[in-house]
Amino acid sequence: MTEHSCIGRMRRRCLPWDDVTERTTLSPTEVNPDHAGDQDGDQDWDGHPRGSRAYRRLVIALLAAGIATFAQLYSVQGILPLIASDLGITPSQSSLAVGFATVGVAVSVLPWSVVADRLGRVRAMSLSVVAATVLGLIVPLSPSLPMLLGVRFLEGMALGGLPAIAIAYVSEEVHRRHTAVAAATYVSGTTIGGLLGRVVAAPIAEHVDWRLGTLTVSIMAAAAAAAFLALAPKPRRPLPARDDDTGLWDKIRANLADRGMLALYGQAFLLMGGFVTVYNYLGFRLEAPPFGLPQSIIGLLFVAYLSGTVSSRVAGQLAGRLGRRAVLAGSTAVMIAGVALTAASALAVILTGLVVFTMGFFAAHAIASGWTGHRATVGRAQSGSLYNLFYYAGSSVIGWTGGLVFQTAGWTPMALYVAGLAVVAAGWAGLALRTGT
Repeated sequence: MTEHSCIGRMRRRCLPWDDVTERTTLSPTEVNPDHAGDQDGDQDWDGHPRGSRAYRRLVIALLAAGIATFAQLYSVQGILPLIASDLGITPSQSSLAVGFATVGVAVSVLPWSVVADRLGRVRAMSLSVVAATVLGLIVPLSPSLPMLLGVRFLEGMALGGLPAIAIAYVSEEVHRRHTAVAAATYVSGTTIGGLLGRVVAAPIAEHVDWRLGTLTVSIMAAAAAAAFLALAPKPRRPLPARDDDTGLWDKIRANLADRGMLALYGQAFLLMGGFVTVYNYLGFRLEAPPFGLPQSIIGLLFVAYLSGTVSSRVAGQLAGRLGRRAVLAGSTAVMIAGVALTAASALAVILTGLVVFTMGFFAAHAIASGWTGHRATVGRAQSGSLYNLFYYAGSSVIGWTGGLVFQTAGWTPMALYVAGLAVVAAGWAGLALRTGT
């Protein structure tokens, strides 16, 4: 998701990056070694090409940042039954440990986009991962639900810096022919982080304590954050001019007024909400009769995330051949088929459905998130932040309400609820989005 870019640092009107035909010459200290020999400085620089050293460093750095961020964000999701038992609370109350963190992300993504415009992309992301790692180390010390939720909310606010900025950083620094693949690679990297956070915390939590499980994840995240700080290439695009004549709220209104952008934000809200609902409560279903699975086995359910790592990259490649709308519609249909399979009574069918559901979600997310940056013509950082605001708002709101459905009616009605959300998302996208937009 590239953002509203500016020609140079002088008093010039900011234009959408796709319309920029003139390039800014950067100082020698800003020139990346991969391009240090260019005859005309950076005037004709179009972004790091795939396969270059800087491109590899950028992708690996974002992979590390994704691990640091999403491992912490979702480390408690795989151990919600243990947290509920330890603190004497209900399943929907325990899900607030996830929900408060995602609310923190949702309310912070727009402010982080402003910070990134002022400090630079890499500096802002560095501040985000460091602050989040410090707060993550405090989470295990929480003696009660209110303190746990408070720290998780602050942790989420700190974590909001990465999803708010990462895709804009990719789109500005990578050659436009390769941004779809690079963005999809970043999304696949976040799945690895989310997977590690869950599968590392669960067995430790079962055999020792849930607090030690989350602490272990936080230490792992600190190492990943250090890798990001060491590897992330310095941005070569200039920061937006501070005298930009388009204000923050004007950029937000412009994106919200676009019916296509609003449909993409709807995908984020509805699909992510359904996705988190399934993962929040499947553990409660499988630990109860007739399944009776131990927590260490339930934690392994998140290995299904690896299917999303693959499907997000495949979706990015298919979009170039089939078009974004077709791939988005197909991915949503796969989600619906997957959640339908989870209503079965056979464990093997349930697990197959979970894998199919996960593949569909991450493919849809990769397309929708990348499409917002491509479609936006003003305030691209803000367009990406709005996508993440709706994404994490859906995680919080629908993730909680889905728990109420599960508690009162059971798994099958909850699965129908999630499938219904996906149907609405698909219909919305079909009406508001056109291929090539």
